[in-house]
Amino acid sequence: MLDLSRTVLGIELGTTRIKAVLLDERHTPVASGSHVWENRLENGIWTYSMEDIVGGVQSCYADLCADIRKKTGAEPTRFGAIGVSAMMHGYLPLDKNGVPLASFRTWRNTVTGEASEKLTELFRFHIPQRWTIAHLYQAMRNGEEHVGSIDYLTTLAGYIHWRLTGERKVGLGEASGIFPLDSRTLGYDEQRIGAFEALDETKKYTWRLADILPEPVPAGEIAGYLTEAGARFLDPTGTLQAGIPVAPCEGDAGTGMTATNSVRACTGNVSAGTSAFAMLVADHPLGVHREVDMVTTPTGLPVAMVHCSNCTSDINGWVSLFSELAEAAGLPIDRGELYTLFFRKALEGDADAGGLLSYNYFSGEGVTAVNEGRPLFVRTPESAFTLANFCRMHLLSALSTLRIGLDILRREENVRVERICAHGGFFKTPGVGQKILAAAVGAPVSVMETAGEGGPYGMALLCAYMLWRRKGESLEEYLDNRVFADAGVSTVLPDSVDAAGFTSFLERYKAAFPLERLAVETLKMEKNT
Repeated sequence: MLDLSRTVLGIELGTTRIKAVLLDERHTPVASGSHVWENRLENGIWTYSMEDIVGGVQSCYADLCADIRKKTGAEPTRFGAIGVSAMMHGYLPLDKNGVPLASFRTWRNTVTGEASEKLTELFRFHIPQRWTIAHLYQAMRNGEEHVGSIDYLTTLAGYIHWRLTGERKVGLGEASGIFPLDSRTLGYDEQRIGAFEALDETKKYTWRLADILPEPVPAGEIAGYLTEAGARFLDPTGTLQAGIPVAPCEGDAGTGMTATNSVRACTGNVSAGTSAFAMLVADHPLGVHREVDMVTTPTGLPVAMVHCSNCTSDINGWVSLFSELAEAAGLPIDRGELYTLFFRKALEGDADAGGLLSYNYFSGEGVTAVNEGRPLFVRTPESAFTLANFCRMHLLSALSTLRIGLDILRREENVRVERICAHGGFFKTPGVGQKILAAAVGAPVSVMETAGEGGPYGMALLCAYMLWRRKGESLEEYLDNRVFADAGVSTVLPDSVDAAGFTSFLERYKAAFPLERLAVETLKMEKNT
């Protein structure tokens, strides 16, 4: 029988799946649960309904409990600690009764360009479109009525944490995407808070910005305890008991860094799934770049982040199409096997994809300043139009925007990275995505044997650090010495032919980019779909 009071539970609300992972005292996954969901475009806003959010979390937890009972025979009444993570940033305003004032606006939205530009100029610090403060300021400039009634402004992770604990708190990594942090105090930058409150638009409201934002909490500290209402929120059956300590919630960037042991200076990780982002822990101050975000690790170290809203969605669409074709031919193929076939076939293609070109922009893309997505596939008559090149083209396209941002960090800021660890669905087929990423970044790429556990595993590790760390033990030391000391790792070195092929593809990609902008201008889509 497993003693569940000596386990830690991490839950993450990702873009396409909500997943829970339970770890024992050896940091080994012993049970998991999941729930599949999908964002929707409503009135021009990418969102999830509140019913989807609450129902999805409860469904995931119920699936976890079923797995616990099946594997251990134990009834899950309590755990040692709980922590929740979610897709980073976005906008979720609540009134004084905790009722959402507007639909949750995800990281995928690129509707805050004006606010992002104005705030970047005001703060002399890059404010990406997906950040919470950019969404707030854009709503203010748009004259949205709900802004005056905001009592608490948070993110999806912060909302779930509040439902569980009643506390208005978030982890440092998540907080750094709500509003810029002060690296000395590990709180919000008071000078920039003052600059925002001095704006003419802000003076119309009775609230103060500092009062409506969640409190930043560093990793290792307890950020609340599960309340009776929180226990019923997570487990409507009434089995789960209150009183469990809850770790500071984090975004998927913070949990990704933790899950890949990339929280120490000069380490980095790349997460690639529906979106893609690279997180490089910097060892020196960086300049301001529109393509690069500055956030922090869960303990407050500065992190240069290149975040791309698009990665595998276009690949998913083509795999779905091929699945339909196989079924129509009377030869249905398991979707997982079809993905494996697609990725492996890409390794047979020409290094530069034979002259084929695609843009994987299912939604807008902040790095390249495109506000709406238009997936494109184009070729010239002399292109080598083969299945292998077609598959390879999509894998190269999925990482091209990421490479554009990384080139800025390497060439203009001299950011030093000793190792890059990869995780996410793009790397599920062994060796393939890893090989393409190594070609893209020109550096060795490692994948840990636990990479498949992803964000919820990272959140569970943050729970473990909070619960079991020794006095004075840093997160870096805890992960190095007690979690990953004997972890299995596979590393792929960049191949010179692959690297040259990626560079050739990227030059073609950038030269033909006006095609993508023209598609946005000329191919209009219904805002309510």
